Amino acid sequence: MPATSAFDGLTVGDIVAEASFPLTRDSLVRYAGASGDFNPIHYRDDVARSVGLPGVLAHGMLTMGFAVQPVVDWAGDPGRVVDYQVRFTRPVVVDPELGAVVSVVAKVGQLDAEARVARVDLTVKVGEETVLGKAQVRVSLV
Repeated sequence: MPATSAFDGLTVGDIVAEASFPLTRDSLVRYAGASGDFNPIHYRDDVARSVGLPGVLAHGMLTMGFAVQPVVDWAGDPGRVVDYQVRFTRPVVVDPELGAVVSVVAKVGQLDAEARVARVDLTVKVGEETVLGKAQVRVSLV
C-alpha cells in the first residue's frame, strides 16, 4: 500500500500490528554471537543470581528489536522509522525450560497530518507484565 493512502486511512487508536516472539536460551546464545554481547547474565543462572537478578535475562537490544519489528513490517520499509525509543521497565527472564514469549501490540497514538508521521505506541509484555514502557515509534508515511 502506498504510504500516502496508508496515512490517510489511519485514526488514533488503530491497532496496526500484533506479534509474539518466543525466546529460548538458544535464542540468547545466537543473539550473543551476532551482537558480541557475551555478558554471562544472558546465559548463566549462577552469574545472574550472584548479581541479584531473578535468572538469565534476554538482551535489552534483542527485546527492543522484537518490539519494533511488527511496526517495520507494517510500514513496509525500515527507513520509514524516524525515531524509536523505549524505557526498560522489567527484565525479560528466560526460563531454562519454558523460555519466554514477548508479545507486542502496536497502536496509533498520534498523527501529524502536516508531516505525515504516525506515532505508534507499543505495548510490550511477557505474560501479564509490561517489560518496555513508553515504547514509541515515529513512522514517516510520506
